[in-house]
Amino acid sequence: MTDTLAQLTAKDFTSNQEPKWCPGCGDFSVLQQLKNAMADLGLKTEEVVVVSGIGCSSRLPYYVATYGVHGIHGRALAMASGIKTSRPELSVWVGTGDGDALSIGGNHYIHTVRRNLDLNVILFNNEIYGLTKGQYSPTSKVGLKTVTSPNGVVDHPINTAALTLGAGGTFFARVMDRDGKIMREIFKRAAEHKGTSLIEIYQNCPIFNDGAFDAFSNKERKADTTIYLEQGKPLVFGKDNNKGIRLDGFKPVVVDLGSSSVSENDLWIHDEKDFIKANMLSRFFDDPDASEDFLPRPFGIFYVEDRYTYEDALTEQIAAAQENGEGTLEELLAGSSTWTIE
Repeated sequence: MTDTLAQLTAKDFTSNQEPKWCPGCGDFSVLQQLKNAMADLGLKTEEVVVVSGIGCSSRLPYYVATYGVHGIHGRALAMASGIKTSRPELSVWVGTGDGDALSIGGNHYIHTVRRNLDLNVILFNNEIYGLTKGQYSPTSKVGLKTVTSPNGVVDHPINTAALTLGAGGTFFARVMDRDGKIMREIFKRAAEHKGTSLIEIYQNCPIFNDGAFDAFSNKERKADTTIYLEQGKPLVFGKDNNKGIRLDGFKPVVVDLGSSSVSENDLWIHDEKDFIKANMLSRFFDDPDASEDFLPRPFGIFYVEDRYTYEDALTEQIAAAQENGEGTLEELLAGSSTWTIE
């Protein structure tokens, strides 16, 4: 038996189940970094619940030695909300996919985000339905040919960052599946945030949508197509850190730092607390393969806001209602408004 008084390691969070994902799947990296982060946070296995819906990502509860719930399609956030509301002292993590969370679970997604329960949501985005054999998902790119879109997807894809912030999200971050160190730190920041933390992970599906994120992960290209957000730091990118983002009024533009007329002092400084700029960052959603004049895709923590949580507000409301002592069933059924019919 593990000594619960000692600091646990990632191994202590490893279940006796062998992960069943395809070779090369990005889910393996997410699983490992989640276990690393839980150990770093000093959590105990009995303090954690991992909840999931349906999909490749939703196997997550089996592979972590904590409490877990594997639910039905699209309902992971609803179940997690119930758990957190009834047991607010638990650390609740949700593993969900772009199909599970944003299609059948889309309504739950919006309302969970706006309610701001203290949940840590890991959204595996591979822009495809992997477990059910390659149908296009709400985040699939226009033109993608799949078994359900043989002539190419015509739907405009959901922008997860914009959706989350628009729904009133208090924490949003994005990371690549192969950026393990960054992912580990973001998981820890998410857990320390009091409220709903949404971490979108660009996760490669090597079977049904291989290379979906090559523009942002290819070693030859990523320096020019991605930008990493660091609190208090200017938005600089490029192979030689020779490019930056400057605001022209309210319009972000790419500038050349090699020019004598532009320096880092002229650039946009990242501030996690700035809601307006976070919304602008969420719109850095250009396709570098389809546009020569594109903005780099941001990774890191976009936005953090301190706001009361749903479970705290509900607990306070219940306590206030109980201040006058217990009521009766008759009073409850009658309510405050009654009529006598003569």
